[in-house]
Amino acid sequence: MTLQQEIVGNAMQMAVVNLSPGQTVYCEAGKFLFKTANVSMETRLSGPDRGRSGQAGQGGGMGGMLRQAMGTAMQVGQRALAGESLAFQYFTSTGGEGTVGFAGVLPGEMRALELTGNRAWFAEKDAFVAAESTVDFGIAFQGGRTGMSGGEGFILEKFTGTGTVIICGAGNFIDLNPADFGGRIEVDTGCIVAFEEGIEYGVQRIGGLNRQGLMNVVFGGEGLSLATLEGNGRVILQSLTIEGLANALKKAQGGDKQGPTGGLFSTHAG
Repeated sequence: MTLQQEIVGNAMQMAVVNLSPGQTVYCEAGKFLFKTANVSMETRLSGPDRGRSGQAGQGGGMGGMLRQAMGTAMQVGQRALAGESLAFQYFTSTGGEGTVGFAGVLPGEMRALELTGNRAWFAEKDAFVAAESTVDFGIAFQGGRTGMSGGEGFILEKFTGTGTVIICGAGNFIDLNPADFGGRIEVDTGCIVAFEEGIEYGVQRIGGLNRQGLMNVVFGGEGLSLATLEGNGRVILQSLTIEGLANALKKAQGGDKQGPTGGLFSTHAG
């Protein structure tokens, strides 16, 4: 059953979801806004897939309960390591149609993605807002040197299954396909919101250890690396990075965290 939703607003958008009787949607803790009285709310540590298997396996004895507990603990551990919310909130309409509202935590856009089961979607940390109970939420770790040098790209949210998932970002969105630009685009690591499975994510150093490369790093404000996205598939970028927003707020308060020469000598500590 397709999730009936509408994204409203401009600078700070929100998603208004209309639930059919018995339909369930879940969100990351902290992104719920409002609901009608006939929508029940339940907070769980388990994701939707574990929630369904746990309900179905309650009669499976001690072994089933232990497997369920271990699966939940693994999910919670992954989310804790990724800095995500430890719990999900589930909303189910009872006694007729119901309405629930959700929003992100930064000024910017929201987007509803439709998963058909053919391709997963990957998103930056904290992009997830809400999804149907038929969509599974997971954590993907971008391994090794790519992750460590990529900053925001090290930990990604992964959505699989079928149904609607709602994500958010900062500023305005732009949709691109690397195949339309020679198969590869290079972006600031903080500008990536989400991309389809099949897109290859990587990180490259900006320039070489020469005069121009050092100029890019010292005065360009981009740090040492750019993210690379290759392949044929949808990519969603955002016009505002979280670090850029934080630096602008610090500067407005009289503390320029970027420093006079940009990325290399930035005094940003977080």
